[in-house]
Amino acid sequence: MKHLIAPSILSADFANLQHDLEMINNSEADWFHVDVMDGVFVPNISFGFPVITAAKKYAKKPFDVHLMIVDPDRYIADFAKAGADVITVHYEACTHLHRTIQLIKSVGCKAGVALNPHTHVSFLKDVLQDIDLVLVMSVNPGFGGQAFIPQTLNKLKELRQMALQVNPNLYIEVDGGVGIHNVASLVEAGANVLVAGNAVFGASNPTQMIADLKNIQINAEYI
Repeated sequence: MKHLIAPSILSADFANLQHDLEMINNSEADWFHVDVMDGVFVPNISFGFPVITAAKKYAKKPFDVHLMIVDPDRYIADFAKAGADVITVHYEACTHLHRTIQLIKSVGCKAGVALNPHTHVSFLKDVLQDIDLVLVMSVNPGFGGQAFIPQTLNKLKELRQMALQVNPNLYIEVDGGVGIHNVASLVEAGANVLVAGNAVFGASNPTQMIADLKNIQINAEYI
């Protein structure tokens, strides 16, 4: 499977959000990545249901919603109603993770689990067969523009080996510090979904940057 590109609309121009959504629609991007922050689990606050609902009206590609919030179970149904296709919760924010995964699936969404940089992939061993996606944070969540954490590559390799045993179709997503300089190494390590925020929206030609990220030469056995 060729790797997917999921531009993060957190880096879009909020004063011209429809314009940026249409750009993604017309590009080689695969998903919209939507970061939701509550100011508690992470320091920042981003957008909620009204913005997601409005944006969904213009989006022609799936909404990959990343919940950086505490007690996400309270809002799973609401995010599905707002237009989420994939809902990812943080391992660190879920007391009863298996129940949360089942809740996400019950509202018709793909279920993802995110891991902070300090959380080892082995903690997902007992639920790996039940989920559709693992999001490996390659920066500390809550702020854009951070430097990529190199240890992420080892986590991706280990996670891909785990997945090959019980869930070979698992999406392995990376978020943070992704750019043209490291796409090949990330995919070669086992990632197949790449979130790109500043790399896309900070480029002089975002559409061309998405194409470059999508079509970069990869030498890997997992694609």
